[in-house]
Amino acid sequence: MQGVFFRTHGGPEVLEYGDLPDPSPGPDEVLVKVAACGLNHLDLWVRQGLGIDIPMPHIGGCEVVGTVAALGAQVAGLSVGDRVLVSPGHSCGTCSACQTRNDSACAEYRVHGLQLQGGFAEYSVAPACDVLRISDRWSPAEWAVTPLVFLTAWHMLKTRARLQAGETVLVHGAGSGIGSAAIQLCKHFGCTVVTTAGSQEKLEKARALGADYGINYRTHPAFHKEVRRVLAGRGVDVVFEHIGQATWTSSLASMDPGGRLVFCGTTSGPTVTMDLRFLFVRQFDILGSYMGAKAELQECLKLLEAGVVRPILDTAYPLRETRAAQERMRARNFFGKLAVTV
Repeated sequence: MQGVFFRTHGGPEVLEYGDLPDPSPGPDEVLVKVAACGLNHLDLWVRQGLGIDIPMPHIGGCEVVGTVAALGAQVAGLSVGDRVLVSPGHSCGTCSACQTRNDSACAEYRVHGLQLQGGFAEYSVAPACDVLRISDRWSPAEWAVTPLVFLTAWHMLKTRARLQAGETVLVHGAGSGIGSAAIQLCKHFGCTVVTTAGSQEKLEKARALGADYGINYRTHPAFHKEVRRVLAGRGVDVVFEHIGQATWTSSLASMDPGGRLVFCGTTSGPTVTMDLRFLFVRQFDILGSYMGAKAELQECLKLLEAGVVRPILDTAYPLRETRAAQERMRARNFFGKLAVTV
């Protein structure tokens, strides 16, 4: 099969397009003929090196959409030709974490395209329990930009932050895949959304998704002041944070007493400082969040199938142009998400 892979960690130049061995499914696995695969910052970090063991040569890509090409001997409930999406997180399914819908706390948790070979190729193998049927409501490239971001946003907002109707949320990075997903979910949950982005064009697109207020962080780097201005002196109930170092201090200052800051990433850097007195006097909650449960992904898929929320696909690149897609992702000059098609 043809695929995009790397043999050593490094920049975009280490990516190769060429022949790879054809994979075959194990007894409880499914071989998926890939139609499209979403891109994420995770793909860049895996390529650069995260200090964990991964199979080499490595195939990235954690958001796989396609059709069933072959079934392992023990697989039931799926048929060759089924249109499917692969859940990006894989867990054991039997431990206490999995049984309480906390899959990503499973000791055996693995991510497609990280510990497992991913979807930047013509075929990809996945555990049968994580292969989910989808309709033709959206194109393969549109479906491929949904699972990771909607799963992560749902887990952050509903499971970790326990978001309630009527609350106000600050969503960072409206132009990102996870930011655009979070805006839509917040509106579905009946919340007021304040969002940030680096251009007026992105803020206008965010408003079209339902954001109530938009703040350009380039013209308002101390964005917490603008948050309180647009909210008539109030702060927000929840901050949806995935930027890290660059936004942390103003994110905390954006919250009302008793506010919750939930975060899943550190795209601007992992090291922050804060005055702990500020934290306990205002009784803030700081909540880490990682991926989510397959049951949560299935809730998101219901909303996508019904058109309550929608994929935000900026551009789909041919598989052989995966390097160009990753370079564009690093430059951040897009709205929503990027994908590759096979």
